[in-house]
Amino acid sequence: MAYISFQPKDHYNTKLYTGTGSELALTGVGFQPDFTWIKKRNGTSNGYLYDAVRGATKQINADGNWATNTEAQSLKSFNADGFTLGTDTGNNTSAGTYVSYNWNASGSTTIPAGNNSSPTIASCSINTTAGIGIYKYSSANTPNQIVHGLGKTPQFVMIKNLDNAQDWACYHSRVDGTLAEAGDFFLRLNTTAAPSDNSGYFNDMVTTDTVINLQGDYPVARQGNYICYAFTNIDGFSRFGKYFGNVRVHGGYVHLGFAPAFVMIKSTGTRDWFMYDNKRPMNAQGFFNPNQNFLMANATNAESNNVNLAVDFLSNGFKIRTTAGDINGDGDAILYMAFAEHPVISSNGVPATAR
Repeated sequence: MAYISFQPKDHYNTKLYTGTGSELALTGVGFQPDFTWIKKRNGTSNGYLYDAVRGATKQINADGNWATNTEAQSLKSFNADGFTLGTDTGNNTSAGTYVSYNWNASGSTTIPAGNNSSPTIASCSINTTAGIGIYKYSSANTPNQIVHGLGKTPQFVMIKNLDNAQDWACYHSRVDGTLAEAGDFFLRLNTTAAPSDNSGYFNDMVTTDTVINLQGDYPVARQGNYICYAFTNIDGFSRFGKYFGNVRVHGGYVHLGFAPAFVMIKSTGTRDWFMYDNKRPMNAQGFFNPNQNFLMANATNAESNNVNLAVDFLSNGFKIRTTAGDINGDGDAILYMAFAEHPVISSNGVPATAR
């Protein structure tokens, strides 16, 4: 059983809201978010990412390769229990429905020792309890390392060049057959592309419990400024892993050690990035499971309700409920990232229950 000394809702929470077109202060997140990902549900729109390390109003797109943009009327401030939105239509259209995914990375803002040369970390926020690190850094064309200060090996890393139109570069520890080979490949959050050889990205090396290895290409370390989000496995709170598709209606079960609040799935084939959570409305049959309301991280599509891409959220993991190749292709290696609603057993001794 998975035990943790905190409640997952203190470090991750999904918040739904409806736009007003006027300034909107949202509460109920439960903490001051340091990383917020907003996606419109009832219409096409970009997915916008904000973080406290770069500062409010600084937006980047999950589904695009654009440089960072300053939009004064986007997410205007991070607050003690949520955030405030301006009138920008990307996040706050009147009658628009939205989902926001929120992470608490508040912890040490001290730059870890060893980050004295390229890349140069300008600012950071490191939460070792929840295994989340955010780093804004600059680089100068040479192979280098981020000393991350998390104390555990990052299993999933997302990096975006802030100055130029470059694809996202994502590292996942289970992208290949063995951990020793994981550093040979990278993923692009903003595309459907299968993993590619990353000799110019993560330096053909894995992350370690002290560093994230980088090479000198534009998406991660060429001359310019970057943002990096790094996540470690925390038993009972987060899990980054892989399962294999079997094309069965009652597909494979993925054990997490917790009831999930958020799951993102990406096949290592040419497939979309699918996002599921525990807060959006029940499916067309009126039940929580199968959970068939999904959004795509790499696309502007509105929320889709599709039983052919359904999963079940269980007390200790999730189960695939479709034969669709997108998330259950025959023999396909399929990656996931997941955050908890409730561990199997938490610090208060209360067990998770199925829905």
